[in-house]
Amino acid sequence: MKGVKIKWLGHAAFEISDQKTTVLIDPWLTNPLSPVKPQEVKPDYIIVTHDHSDHLGEAVEISKRTGAQIIGVFELANYISENGGNSIGMNIGGPAVLREGLTVYLTQAFHSSTHGSPTGAVIFMNGLRIYHAGDTGLFGDMKLIGEVYNPDVALLPIGGFFTMNPEQAAIAVQLLSPRYAIPMHYNTFDVIKQDPQVFEEKVKKLRPSTEVLILKPGEVREIS
Repeated sequence: MKGVKIKWLGHAAFEISDQKTTVLIDPWLTNPLSPVKPQEVKPDYIIVTHDHSDHLGEAVEISKRTGAQIIGVFELANYISENGGNSIGMNIGGPAVLREGLTVYLTQAFHSSTHGSPTGAVIFMNGLRIYHAGDTGLFGDMKLIGEVYNPDVALLPIGGFFTMNPEQAAIAVQLLSPRYAIPMHYNTFDVIKQDPQVFEEKVKKLRPSTEVLILKPGEVREIS
């Protein structure tokens, strides 16, 4: 089985790809850490966890240029369509089967949003299960997400202030039980400045079987 490539584009933006399909998540690509510009990406699908500007980002612009469909909670998808984006509106639960070997589920997230509920997303791609938590605080049903979806990789915010901090995100890893955890949503601006090594050390104590992958913006890891 070929692996799935996970590329961090700064903040909460990721590019997930296999040999067939590229999925962008929360494409705020004008963030100060992004190694790419919005006009440089060519996704097949875009997932947006909620409508805050640092997550919706340039999704509509990219959709208009490439024809990529934007997947989000129903009310957000309607808002995107009204602004010219090509959207698929779903809700917490799912699944949305995008093609053979590529399925998306939306999960609960504890945050705020103007258009519909904030969400996380679980992407099943090429046999790999990737959980992007979106913006969220720590909540007990992360254990249920772990049991239902059994994520191989968890992409978790650690910046604090708006989301979990490193200590809380480490507890999330304990609840989710992934093989790998990748920190995100930190160091983009001062109020969410964090040391990801703190997250890694906390995970080693609470869930030593999970490997923490600290990516630099633009760095790619292939996981199978």
